[in-house]
Amino acid sequence: MPSSDGPHQDQPLLDHGAPRADAAAAMILLHGRGASARGILSLADALDVPDVAYLAPQAAGRSWYPESFTAPIADNEPHLGSALQVVGDTIAHAVEAGLTEEQVLLVGFSQGACLATEYVVRHPQRYGGVAGLSGGLIGPEATPSDAEGTLDGTPVFLGCSDQDPYIPLERVRETADVFRHLGASVTERIYEGMGHTTNEDELQHIRELLGEHVALDE
Repeated sequence: MPSSDGPHQDQPLLDHGAPRADAAAAMILLHGRGASARGILSLADALDVPDVAYLAPQAAGRSWYPESFTAPIADNEPHLGSALQVVGDTIAHAVEAGLTEEQVLLVGFSQGACLATEYVVRHPQRYGGVAGLSGGLIGPEATPSDAEGTLDGTPVFLGCSDQDPYIPLERVRETADVFRHLGASVTERIYEGMGHTTNEDELQHIRELLGEHVALDE
């Protein structure tokens, strides 16, 4: 377990949208390398879904871990362990406000997508939804030795370009296979020539995940 004074502990946690105590669901937004919690919250505005509490933790130094996500796990410690603790602590904040884990969705872009997917595989249970945008499981291989338990039908969306300069396409597919092995309901979308970014189709898939918890405007 990472210590309570790890690299990412005591960093800001930004709130947006509905108050946690009044929300029908919470979405944890995890930013990419070199980005910020405030920046990833722009996704909340783009989604434009009511009754959702958006929670965005900030990584120390704007990076959740120092090396490539395909590097040996030990090369990214203690930052990775600290980052995973941040995700768990943020889920706990939502639960303390009265939500259940089944009302909590995890969404990340790039390094944040790697962190979100890695956390869920390490802590399998039913979540409200998971979206990994341009990312995949962390480590030299995408099949953790402790990938046991069940996600109990958790809806998972994985979106990535076929030409992403940072995310090997094979890792996205391996990640999808691990989620299926754990009992998730996986939707995988590979976009031709998109590059390292997001698109409206991905946002629509995330809106559909939220639609399982809140009423969407027509």
